[in-house]
Amino acid sequence: MFVAEAIGSSFLGVLIDKLIASPLLEYARRKKIDRTLEEWRKTLTHIEAVLCDAENKQIREKAVKVWLDDLKSLAYDIEDVIDEFDIEAKQRSLTEGPQACTSKVRKLIPTCGALDPRVMSFNKKMGEKINKITRELDAIAKRRVDLHLKEGVRGVSFGIEERLQTTSLVDESRIHGRDADKEKIIELMLSDEATKCDRVSVISMVGMGGIGKTTLAQIIYNDGRVENRFDMRVWVCVSDDFDVVGITKAILESITKRPCEFKTLELLQEKLKNEMKEKRFFLVLDDVWNENPNHWDVLQAPFNVGARGSVVLVTTRNENVASIMRTTASSYQLHQLTDEQCWLLFAQQAFKNLNSDVCQNLESIGRKIARKCKGLPLAAKTLAGLLRSKQDSTAWNDVGG
Repeated sequence: MFVAEAIGSSFLGVLIDKLIASPLLEYARRKKIDRTLEEWRKTLTHIEAVLCDAENKQIREKAVKVWLDDLKSLAYDIEDVIDEFDIEAKQRSLTEGPQACTSKVRKLIPTCGALDPRVMSFNKKMGEKINKITRELDAIAKRRVDLHLKEGVRGVSFGIEERLQTTSLVDESRIHGRDADKEKIIELMLSDEATKCDRVSVISMVGMGGIGKTTLAQIIYNDGRVENRFDMRVWVCVSDDFDVVGITKAILESITKRPCEFKTLELLQEKLKNEMKEKRFFLVLDDVWNENPNHWDVLQAPFNVGARGSVVLVTTRNENVASIMRTTASSYQLHQLTDEQCWLLFAQQAFKNLNSDVCQNLESIGRKIARKCKGLPLAAKTLAGLLRSKQDSTAWNDVGG
């Protein structure tokens, strides 16, 4: 059962990420429901914080199990609403043609012509769904309090566990479905276009949690073309705390390969400028959450002494963060894997060291599990790791059934 609940935890984290995606936020602002969606996000974040405690208690407390089931059902309803927005935007894009509004999200809004009955029906239907979800989410949040679920309880859920610092090391043999993404970003990094207007090009890679942003950045970082192009390569895991002094020190120590005793930003930046001067560098800032443009301005001040063609690659879940930092016209959006790619990744790790007969017996169940991962590499790898030691079909059916 705990394996199945891991999917729920991961899925809720993905849902929260979708609620802060820029297309949905743009739609929400135009329809004046942005405050509603922000309240959804806050409520789901508080709920996410107690999931481990709920997952631990559900076995002995039936009310908690019912609460988890209701939460999952509502989470799927929320995802359906988000997906319907996306489908409607694509349909209107096809029917309105080149004279229509250019923004994908604008196609949901009647600003380009008369409001036709189909659009009115869609807006009415979505309004009713939003109101229903808001009521049910409020009720689930209240039940969370009534059940005395606690935040910060450790458990098996990988959706909210403490994030480890990332590094540039990667095992490329365990990666599927990212070749095209890698080539597109490397082409952008190495092209003349990326360095026409700016001495240092900043490329933002955006995607939901667990989708593989860090892994893709690692692949790019270790690509031979990148290694040969730049005089120095630096990897820094930023995460929640955008500490300008700490990040500057980490960059400097990575370049010099020595501990730095400087404690003030002034001394650190002067030293960093000396190390970067006229050098073409590639810097990865992984997992950035900072939305304060002033902090970014201060951090990147020494970078402009580098040689033209230097590149900073930023990974983030948040388009607002990406837009603050990037110098390119748009962010690089990283999407989910296909079901087949997810299956290949899952099978590679779940069937490791198993004989062919066992693999054949479990394959159909494994493919169902891979589809449940909804294209998220982290979910596929985590579930594969949990099921690897279970060769009978019972545990696998608990997840795939």
